[in-house]
Amino acid sequence: MTRIVAVHSFRGGTGKSNTTANVAVMAARRGLRVGVVDTDIQSPGIHVLLGVDQTTITRSLNDYLWGRCAIAETAVDVTDALDPTLEGRVVLIPSSIDASDIARVMHDGYDVGLLHEGIGSLITSLSLDLLLLDTHPGLNEETLLSIAVADTVAILLRPDQQDYEGTSVTVSVARKLKVPDMFLVVNKTPAAFDPADVRRRMHETYDCEVAAVIPHSDDLMAFSSSGVFVLAQPGHRLTTLYGELATRVIG
Repeated sequence: MTRIVAVHSFRGGTGKSNTTANVAVMAARRGLRVGVVDTDIQSPGIHVLLGVDQTTITRSLNDYLWGRCAIAETAVDVTDALDPTLEGRVVLIPSSIDASDIARVMHDGYDVGLLHEGIGSLITSLSLDLLLLDTHPGLNEETLLSIAVADTVAILLRPDQQDYEGTSVTVSVARKLKVPDMFLVVNKTPAAFDPADVRRRMHETYDCEVAAVIPHSDDLMAFSSSGVFVLAQPGHRLTTLYGELATRVIG
């Protein structure tokens, strides 16, 4: 049965898209067919990590939501461009970065119910084992739908006072929506922090599983979103942590 995972954060800058891309590749390394939907329609970006040139895209998630095409027509198989030796596949459903498309979304919105329908259609037409939803930060109608349709919600936060309150709201909303499975990922953790202590404090604060405490990495920062980190640095400590996180996501 296909697992749908919403990767979410209350605030931007948590590393949500980087985490999604790296987990997608680690899952594909294990032979899974992985779909990645960029539902951050107002500020899309995961296509950069997955090596997709937007000028080559003829259809996007926007086109599907505006009734121009079937959602499967927007799918871009990025596997061979990433790593042709991957046992599984990685397929991206990108959102448009065209300024007029983004402006239209912000002004007119779209029928969010179509997104729910599209997810089901996508899983069937592409025979997916895992579907990752890279959400828009914060809480709005679109992100609430992404959370509601997910089997699992992975909530990213930094060990930062500005993230704590918003994460509490997100956890509360996910519980009210009766999400079957939820966990936290504490990202960009300073080296001065003890990971075990961070894990304990986050668990006590939110009464929620902490699946990973990922340290701040100068190597990742220097990589500058130029691709998928686990492919460029297979022996890196972060690659091991992303692999462990993928195991938790796959279930």
